[in-house]
Amino acid sequence: MSRKKKRTEKQKKSEITKGIFSVLEKDPKSSFNYKQIASKLGITDTNGRNLLIKRLGELKQKKKIEEVERGRYRVIPSLNYFTGTVDITGRGNAYVICDDLDNDVFVPSNLLNKALHGDEVEVYVFPRRRRNGKKLEGEVTRVISRKKTAFVGIVQMQKNFAFVLPTDFRMYTDIFVAKNKINDAENGDKVLVEITEWPDKADSPYGRIVEVFGKPGEHDTEIHAILAEYGLPYTFPEEVEHFANQLDTSITPEEIKKRRDMRDVLTFTIDPKDAKDFDDALSFRVLDNGNYEVGIHIADVSHYVVPGSMLDEEAYNRATSVYLVDRVVPMLPEILSNNACSLRPNEEKYTFSAVFEINEKAEVLKQWFGRTVTYSDRRFAYEEAQAMLESESNEVPKEVSLTGKAYKVEQEVADAVLILNKLAKIMRTKRMSMGAISFDKVEVKFNLDEAYVPTGVYFKEAKDANKLIEEFMLLANRKVAEFIGRKKPEKTFVYRVHDDPDEEKLMQLQGVISKFGYSLDMKSKKTITSSLNSLLEEVQGRKEQNLVDTLAIRTMSKAEYTTHNIGHYGLAFDYYTHFTSPIRRYPDVMVHRLLQQYLDGGDSAKEEEYEERCRHSSNMENLAVNAERSSIKYMQIKFMEDRRDQEFVGVISGVTEWGIYVEIIENKCEGMIRIRDIRDDYYVFDEKQYALVGEVTKNMYQLGDEVVVKVKSTDPIKRHLDFELLGKAEE
Repeated sequence: MSRKKKRTEKQKKSEITKGIFSVLEKDPKSSFNYKQIASKLGITDTNGRNLLIKRLGELKQKKKIEEVERGRYRVIPSLNYFTGTVDITGRGNAYVICDDLDNDVFVPSNLLNKALHGDEVEVYVFPRRRRNGKKLEGEVTRVISRKKTAFVGIVQMQKNFAFVLPTDFRMYTDIFVAKNKINDAENGDKVLVEITEWPDKADSPYGRIVEVFGKPGEHDTEIHAILAEYGLPYTFPEEVEHFANQLDTSITPEEIKKRRDMRDVLTFTIDPKDAKDFDDALSFRVLDNGNYEVGIHIADVSHYVVPGSMLDEEAYNRATSVYLVDRVVPMLPEILSNNACSLRPNEEKYTFSAVFEINEKAEVLKQWFGRTVTYSDRRFAYEEAQAMLESESNEVPKEVSLTGKAYKVEQEVADAVLILNKLAKIMRTKRMSMGAISFDKVEVKFNLDEAYVPTGVYFKEAKDANKLIEEFMLLANRKVAEFIGRKKPEKTFVYRVHDDPDEEKLMQLQGVISKFGYSLDMKSKKTITSSLNSLLEEVQGRKEQNLVDTLAIRTMSKAEYTTHNIGHYGLAFDYYTHFTSPIRRYPDVMVHRLLQQYLDGGDSAKEEEYEERCRHSSNMENLAVNAERSSIKYMQIKFMEDRRDQEFVGVISGVTEWGIYVEIIENKCEGMIRIRDIRDDYYVFDEKQYALVGEVTKNMYQLGDEVVVKVKSTDPIKRHLDFELLGKAEE
């Protein structure tokens, strides 16, 4: 046999082997017979098929593949293949986060093989890189599922086609759009583009423009783009609006008969002054035995949003209202969120209630849950309620009768609020003594003019009026969860859970706060919570408060929805759920439905079904929070645009390999100083110290340090705020 013929046979064998593995590895969980493999490889001749059958037998013999049943083959999973999620860095490289590995797998940009940020992928970990605990390196071998296929970007028009340049820095490739898929977009427009395919030999994916937002920099363009970036809607489909508008929202005698009638009991709401939807109210009366009856009344959204309806499907898909800096994107159409389900003053409403008999020590003696009809006598803004609390003496009137008409409503409510505040403070003290964490983080708000240009910054703090409402909402949430959670046999339910804090992050927090003279006691769970609370109290009003609050929150696990109860660490509750905000949270709607089902003696709901709904709700909540942060970031940059000549003192709030983040103390705006712009030395990132360290001077910029900065550049379109470092702040 000639060398040429030998080479040809060897080549054929090699090609068939590669083909076999390309078919089997593309779908490793499935098995294929030789006919299916031949079809996928385009082998139609007898010789080719015979060679394929022979090679399958040889590979099976060598244990490269396995025969799962007669004539059906599957790839043998390699120990070096793992499944994980792609996390793209600012430099275009990535890490794949795998549940089965202790360390993340580094993947350089040239080995991503078209994987995008957030995608679920199969990654091959190079064996040579896995020794001695060194950094793992690998290559993406397969994209299992895309995290997202729609991206916000700017159109660059060519003669017969266009490219869309995504604004997300983690999206490393532009998207090609054919002329017939441009959707009337013009050069420079900000758009939403959807990837339709990514041919093997194409550098860029192909897509179509599905929405044109407008010109970059315009307010509505940027806000709508933020929502689209996270896959969040900003309008309701016409058919959903129409369906909602056709609902019967009247209060009928027939329905009232099915409910506990509490219209004669003093009831009021306390909400932010700019609130449009009031989904909770409190009722109060003194009982003949001297105890108090306190009702927590929640809009009965589940009366209108019926399972299986298009309204329910839309609410589930959204899962939450989205609170942006200039607007609310509601979960429910306005006819419900601002009208039928809003507990507005001087209106009768259908409600779902938790009613408690409570003594003066704030102990719950009796409880009742069920559907009610209520009438709100008064609406208070937090500021009004707070002024009422501050103007009254600390002593609660000893004899207060709220059953008759002796007092005017104003006086009745004033007396009720005073007593409820006393009870709330007792409940809060008990909760803190049980190990709850007190996060009273300052909330940054903007004053906006008519064109939505920020003219000033102000800070919202939780005062007694806020805490009063919070305590009674917590009480209702906890007691509902206990009521169902302690039932035997166990019932499927929706819980809001919060795991213990991350020990490694606690140690990192310890390192930062020690610079300010604080410390944590890490001996036990109890000492950790106690010292965390002491820390959060000590930093109140100090310049490092927001930094310490932020880092302390980062040590915490994320709260989430699940049917598997593990308790709520942050609140120190063994059972906790969300019952009190069904206008803006879908899990609360599920809780109302399940509670009524069990009150009616119904069977336990399907756990798998509700676990999936919980997972979706947690994911949507996360997206909504990120969208809210992006809108705040956008407004911060707009606010700083006209302040380029000012010097600001800020605190280093983050340190990375590419620079440091600085939060300005006076307005909480955060920007970046890029490492390449720090000119006095060559700085390197010290991961252990959370610092940039100068190689020659050993000068250090560490998390928590105060520095003086000026605005270097602002880009509200890409949401970049860059600072120039002027030096460390004087002690």
